[in-house]
Amino acid sequence: MGQDRTTTKRHPIGVFDSGVGGLTVVRALRAALPGEDIIYLGDTARVPYGSKSPRTVERYSLTCQQFLLDRGVKLVLIACNTASANALPALTASSPVPVIGAVEPGAMSALAATRNGHLGVIGTLGTIRSNAYATAIAARDPAVKLTALACPLLVPLAEEGWTDDEIARLVAKRYLAQLFAGDKQIDTLVLGCTHYPLLKNVLADVATELAGQPVAVVDSASAMAEAAKEALGSGANRRTGAGRLDCFATDTSRLDELAPRFLGEALTGFELVDL
Repeated sequence: MGQDRTTTKRHPIGVFDSGVGGLTVVRALRAALPGEDIIYLGDTARVPYGSKSPRTVERYSLTCQQFLLDRGVKLVLIACNTASANALPALTASSPVPVIGAVEPGAMSALAATRNGHLGVIGTLGTIRSNAYATAIAARDPAVKLTALACPLLVPLAEEGWTDDEIARLVAKRYLAQLFAGDKQIDTLVLGCTHYPLLKNVLADVATELAGQPVAVVDSASAMAEAAKEALGSGANRRTGAGRLDCFATDTSRLDELAPRFLGEALTGFELVDL
């Protein structure tokens, strides 16, 4: 039994996303669990998931997960808020290993961070329409208020690398002014999209300016990495050397340019796969 446990420790963690944004989750994973091997799959040929029907998102997600399971992963992370919102039950039911979505860790971190019980959530249109964060938060604390807003222009800003300039600040202010309008006393902002951590500094500054008080910013990528660390427990690979990262994608257009922005380091390249 001990030998099996040791062998399992050496198995990789699997991460998938509809595009390259999930590399922010990989980045957080490599900081929290540096000894782990990671297999990443970006379904870039079918991005974005946010504009697809829930049934289609579920079908795509199951295919992505199976790709990772076929490679012997010990844990699956759904680094896509839309997939987490629409496909988590199906993914969990069809996986022999634990599955962690993007919504639950972010919701729990937000509840731990809030001081006055009023949260703000920003994400893609698909994620906000799903009400996944509202459902997850209400299930844990029905008294907490939540205000949600879709901020679709933040995704192309992140992909263009316009993350810390006047354009990013103006777009952030235009969106967040709606979120903080009126007498809302939001004290915690959840970044409900894996692209948004690239804009975290700008979003935090603008949110604090609009609120007139410090606003905690919860990064779902970091929250997922911590959830993975907790889920693995003694099953984590604690070797001293850095783990291996293997990246796959269903379309490799622009990946050499985009991927390093999200991962925060150079990449040797993506292997093209057909799902």
